[in-house]
Amino acid sequence: MSETIVDEYSSPISVERLWRAGVCDFKNLMPKLLPQVLSSIEFLGGDGGVGTIQQYKLIKANEQFGDVKDRIEVIDHKNHIFKYSVIEGGLVGLKLKSFVAEITLNSTREGGCLAKMKIEYESLEDSLLSEEEITRIKDGNLAIMKATEGYLLANPDAYA
Repeated sequence: MSETIVDEYSSPISVERLWRAGVCDFKNLMPKLLPQVLSSIEFLGGDGGVGTIQQYKLIKANEQFGDVKDRIEVIDHKNHIFKYSVIEGGLVGLKLKSFVAEITLNSTREGGCLAKMKIEYESLEDSLLSEEEITRIKDGNLAIMKATEGYLLANPDAYA
């Protein structure tokens, strides 16, 4: 079975700064901002562009999912669209056949940003993810966004 999950988040941070910090420098910034979740992110192949394989080293509290590997499918710097597929780890192999996420950042009239997330997944069995599992996915993405936003608010010259 397949399902699509959508969510959005408004931020006072400009699209350009959020893109540079939260997408372009994700590999370096996230382990610093979320040390309780990530110990490191490594490129296993590629240079950060389309086709790059990344491995997320999770801390012990998150080891039930093991390390997560994803592949960058789209990174559109002009239109601020980032799309990736989880190829190993997380719920892939446990409950899901596939997991593809797309994040789009759009400018708001106020000078901030509206981040839209769309996740498409296919389950291994004939049941979809539970509401609790969907909430955990959304909350995880929100935590990344809030951590990035908090860092950029506290450091107004960063990624300017």
